[in-house]
Amino acid sequence: MSLLIRIDHYLRATATPATKFGRMAVNDPRLVADLRRGRRIGQRVRDRVEALLGSEA
Repeated sequence: MSLLIRIDHYLRATATPATKFGRMAVNDPRLVADLRRGRRIGQRVRDRVEALLGSEA
């Protein structure tokens, strides 16, 4: 499953706004919107996002 799909599932399941998720994960409120527009992220950002997603599993 792609990272963006996992983020979307998390957002729906927790009723978290996309901007808040970005701030919590990497202090970037535009993260999710940018990912939806095709932004590529590095491994460090991916690791931080994965850690946040994993903390709610």
